[in-house]
Amino acid sequence: MRKRTNAQAAGQKDSYRRSEMEFGVAADTYRSDPANKATRNGAVVLQVVLALVVAALVLAGCVIGVGGLTLGGIVAAVVVGLLVVTSVHVCMDWERVVVMRLGRYNRLAGPGLFVTIPLIEFCTLRIDQRMNATPFGAEETLTSDLVPVDVDAVLFWVVWDPEKACTEVEDYRFAVTLSAQTALRDAIGRASLSNVVMRRHQLDKELRDAVEEKVSDWGISIVSVEVRDLIVPRELQAQLSVEAQAEARKSARITLMEAEKDVSEILDEVAQTYNHDEAALTLRKLHLTYEGMQSNGNSMVVPSAYTEGFGVASENDAPQGEGATVK
Repeated sequence: MRKRTNAQAAGQKDSYRRSEMEFGVAADTYRSDPANKATRNGAVVLQVVLALVVAALVLAGCVIGVGGLTLGGIVAAVVVGLLVVTSVHVCMDWERVVVMRLGRYNRLAGPGLFVTIPLIEFCTLRIDQRMNATPFGAEETLTSDLVPVDVDAVLFWVVWDPEKACTEVEDYRFAVTLSAQTALRDAIGRASLSNVVMRRHQLDKELRDAVEEKVSDWGISIVSVEVRDLIVPRELQAQLSVEAQAEARKSARITLMEAEKDVSEILDEVAQTYNHDEAALTLRKLHLTYEGMQSNGNSMVVPSAYTEGFGVASENDAPQGEGATVK
């Protein structure tokens, strides 16, 4: 029972991790403090203050004209204040507002202060034209070799045409996220696991082009797509590690054999040179003997046949096959 409970808990934890990656909850934990972000609170305060000032002016006019504060004056001040709130707008420098007139697209307003005609014109969508970062993922996507992987990525995009983003698609943010996720699943499904791991930069470019093709008609431009993490099932990690180690050993052996081949070719050239020049071969033997003596306390044990190559006759020469000491 305890093992089953632990397995269920591990499965729930893994599922929760996938849901975090799927909907960007994990990425939201990296966001900075809201106090460090630019806000439009000042614009809202300015709009409210303008409405209050106009309402106060209407009340003051009623008091001066009628000689006192009446119910009609209060109602008129409230109505005028509401009209100011709905017709006077403040747009930040990075914002654009799509203005509709009687249900038809009329103009793109902002940045700064602008006015709409009450009851005839209205602001249907306020669009942020700064760089947007949208985390997205693909849960248990099968590669071409049928390996399920979880992929976590982030999409950087901007809205360059607010009119199209308002009139061509219902929810442009949601549509961009779904398009990126679909392109990610398609790209992974056409490649093997090794290609996905080794070609991450190429995968980023492929995803950018695929998403750009889908969302360009909506007035949206994709700046970049970056894969943040690839999660392989735990039961496959050991097998992939063994495969990687075998590939590394294979590469090392091939490199060693290529080096031995190069050395053998060089030795063959040297042998051909010394084969036609006995004096050069004798000098080379003397040079090797000198180097050996320098590194071994001025003494060296060499085969007797080797000393005979120097043309030196000695009564102390060792028998054939034994060593002789050269000092």
